Amino acid sequence: MLMKILLRYLRPYWPMFVAVCVFQLAQSLASLYLPTLNADIVDNGIAKGDIGYIIAVGGLMLGITVLQVACSITAVYFGAKLAMSLGRDLRGVIFHTVSEFSEREVASFGAPSLITRTTNDVQQVQMVVLMICTLFISAPMLAIGGVIMALQQDVGLSWLMAVSIPILLVAVGGIMTRMVPLFRKMQKRIDRVNLVLREQLTGIRVIRAFVRERGETKRFETANSELTKTALSAGRYFALMFPVVMLVMNVSSVAVIWFGGQRVNAGDIEVGTLMAFLQYLIQILMGVMMATFLGILLPRAAVSADRIGEVLETNTSVVPPSNPVTKLSEHGTIEFLDASFQYPGAEQPVLKNLNFAVRPGKTTAIIGSTGSGKTTLVNLLPRLFDVTGGAVYVDGVDVRELEPDLLWSLLGLVPQKPYLFSGTVASNLRYGKPDATDEELWKALEIAQAKDFVSEFEKGLEAPIAQGGTNVSGGQRQRLAIARALVKKPEIYVFDDSFSALDTGTDSRLRQALKKNMKGSTLLIVAQRVSTIVDADQIIVLENGQVVGAGTHEELLNRNETYAEIVSSQLTPEDAR
Repeated sequence: MLMKILLRYLRPYWPMFVAVCVFQLAQSLASLYLPTLNADIVDNGIAKGDIGYIIAVGGLMLGITVLQVACSITAVYFGAKLAMSLGRDLRGVIFHTVSEFSEREVASFGAPSLITRTTNDVQQVQMVVLMICTLFISAPMLAIGGVIMALQQDVGLSWLMAVSIPILLVAVGGIMTRMVPLFRKMQKRIDRVNLVLREQLTGIRVIRAFVRERGETKRFETANSELTKTALSAGRYFALMFPVVMLVMNVSSVAVIWFGGQRVNAGDIEVGTLMAFLQYLIQILMGVMMATFLGILLPRAAVSADRIGEVLETNTSVVPPSNPVTKLSEHGTIEFLDASFQYPGAEQPVLKNLNFAVRPGKTTAIIGSTGSGKTTLVNLLPRLFDVTGGAVYVDGVDVRELEPDLLWSLLGLVPQKPYLFSGTVASNLRYGKPDATDEELWKALEIAQAKDFVSEFEKGLEAPIAQGGTNVSGGQRQRLAIARALVKKPEIYVFDDSFSALDTGTDSRLRQALKKNMKGSTLLIVAQRVSTIVDADQIIVLENGQVVGAGTHEELLNRNETYAEIVSSQLTPEDAR
């Protein structure tokens, strides 16, 4: 998978990769030429006492060194740019892939894992590309070129290379085979830490309310300790890598000096030749060491690439239509026709054979006990899920055949758990309509019964909103979410238990304002509180995922036992009438 990702996402940047290879080749050739010049100075300059020759060849060596440094800097520049471009593109494609997932795919991966795959896993792949460009490309050049140049200096010492290089490869290979499973386990441990930390930050109020600080601290310490142990195990092998490499290099150097010294005494080679051979052997082993350094990162990057590939190769269960409908003949209608939905692996469907229609310009309410399938029903409209049986129609067209952007533009959804983004009141309200004027924002706030408290903010519409809206109360958060939907001005408003945090007085005023100002729009209200829906034109009663009643409040109160039980549990007989 790593090679597949690299070939696919590095293709647009092949000129930069070619530039890296060219400059790395130039600096490697310069590195390989320097020991020969050094040997020439020793044999023909120092040995003969020719100062002019030493200065001339030394000046040439200095010029080649400057060229080597310039080529190395340029290669690193292009390599870093290439690696950063790959990371940017990978994060972008993962983000866009995840944004097309349905709730099913997001739940199967989990938010913490998706965050890790978008950040840490991409970083591992990015780091490998950087190491390839800065180390690995030059490593085989130095190793192969060093062998050739060393043999040109003296073939008699070549057996030392044949011994030291395989020993180094075997030692490093043995360490790497133990590191691969540890890296795979480490990524899972990071997922676990992210999961625990995310849960604790999100549920901090619940943790404190139930005095679970010690238990949650212990839970985090357990996840953190598991990650630490795995990282330490991998770190120990990593720490062992360089001593092993240095041991082989130093023993090889001693062997070259020992056996080379004997050949110098015998008159078979010159001192400068021995020095050049030693430098070439070190360059060869350095090339092998650089390749092994990449080998340290490569297993972890391969694991990360597999995890990235899992995301990129996962197809959403909500498939966009091949020939989407872009023109509508009806406006503001919703119809469920034998609609059913069953979660994967579940024994029973959540929704079974739903048949009802929502009329344009009318208010339809859905009520039922907890777990009756109300929120799941709402999620079928914007295609957060697709029905597993039957069909859902919006404006006379099956939602699976509608162009997705068109479908979403028709709906103004206020979810059960309203979410506000970090920014300001105005930026949140303009989320569905960026060009909305301040007058439109204040009008929406007035209808949503949020004008009073926003006016009290020091900066009004520009008052800051924290991530998730944590700096406002639950009721204020709900009203701002309702105002956000009102600013969008869609054909159909869907309120998924969006009045639950409001007191009865605010709830009543809000419903009256909606009725007065949204006369031409279709309203679908999901609620558990009877007082919220008594004035609806049509009330749908859900029980165990099935429609067990439909009609007005008075009609259902007289003839529907389920609805009558819900009403009696919340209202007195006088209030119910």
